[in-house]
Amino acid sequence: MKVLVRGPALTRTGYGEHCRFVLRCLKQCEDLDIYLLPVNWGQSSWVWENSEEREWIDELVKKCAIYNQQGGQYDLSIQVTIPNEWQRMAPINIGVTAGIETTKVAPVWLQKCNEMDKIITISEHSKQVLLNTVFEGMDRNTGQAVTLKCNKETDIIHYPVKTFDKLPDLDLDLPTKFNFLTVAQWGPRKNIHATIQWFIEEFIDNPDVGLVVKTFLKGGCLMDREAIEKELSSFVNKYENRQCKIYLMHGDLTEEEMHSLYSDKSIHALVSLTHGEGFGLPLFEAAYSGLPVLATDWSGHVDFLYKPTKNKKGKEKLKPHFARIDFDLNKVPDSAVWDGVIQKDALWAYPQQGSYKMKLREVYKDYSRFKSQAKKLKKWILAEFEEKKQYEKFKNSISEFTYTAVADQDIDELFAQL
Repeated sequence: MKVLVRGPALTRTGYGEHCRFVLRCLKQCEDLDIYLLPVNWGQSSWVWENSEEREWIDELVKKCAIYNQQGGQYDLSIQVTIPNEWQRMAPINIGVTAGIETTKVAPVWLQKCNEMDKIITISEHSKQVLLNTVFEGMDRNTGQAVTLKCNKETDIIHYPVKTFDKLPDLDLDLPTKFNFLTVAQWGPRKNIHATIQWFIEEFIDNPDVGLVVKTFLKGGCLMDREAIEKELSSFVNKYENRQCKIYLMHGDLTEEEMHSLYSDKSIHALVSLTHGEGFGLPLFEAAYSGLPVLATDWSGHVDFLYKPTKNKKGKEKLKPHFARIDFDLNKVPDSAVWDGVIQKDALWAYPQQGSYKMKLREVYKDYSRFKSQAKKLKKWILAEFEEKKQYEKFKNSISEFTYTAVADQDIDELFAQL
């Protein structure tokens, strides 16, 4: 069975990792002939380090290019990207998406979803927003009322945890005794400006506390770093009496280096004032590294930050194992509206300043409690989101299509022999 995967597999992005996860899942399946059609993802950086996986991915790309030149046809396409880029590329088509970070999707997403044979998304938030978005309209030709919604089966398959035999030593050697970390692209949705500003206001007279800002604007080049430094200085330097420290970490890090960052003895907690996440990969990686997390209590990342816990009566319920930041749901700003993706009337979370500052102070003052909580969460995530489990879930999700196609192929071969 010939399977075409289309997605940004060579990029250092969430969707890039999502696409590589799909490829790893397919590699576990028998009787699948895999091809990869890579796409760009904005101006994001590309995976550059050499590895066995990168060599394998390059071979899939070359094989796909040759096969396409020969006019090759595929039995199944799996497209890992935002839904408005999905298209029918084979008799069977599966759309894989991280979903949306707001309360509704665009109409074109629903149209494209209904062109697929199945949808796979990455969190309960993403699934519910996709299934609960409904548009009412009128057919221009008949004048009859029409309803647009997603009518396709939708599964949730989370990212798996990753383990490494050895991590490099980053040797941060920060002079401050207690350091928070934030990891996010500089832009409106990640809310980095407020993350830094409110942190400074809370610890302005404390020389022992720092915030490490791992970020980029569009890429890892020198011009990008200079733009970030200029933007950062424009408001940080307004606090003339500031004693707390802000550290800028810019540029690409390998997966091993990122996990080393989460595990570094100089880093004590990860903070995120995100307006919304489809999943929240940095939050996930920090959590299963055992790092305490402070985050907005809304959207995709609550799937792994709430741990099932039994009460005294033995009844199981979800309990937060992170420092929850309260929020208000309000309309997205005009600067975040993206035609065909983020709707003008959609809502996302606005973290509350007072709640954020209070949680910063609580984690700083009562660190041992949050660290203990983080260790319990780490243990649960490592078991629940184990790599083989997620591979098996993906294989089961697509099995109805792979089994049918292989069976049809066997029948065709049988008749050819007769």
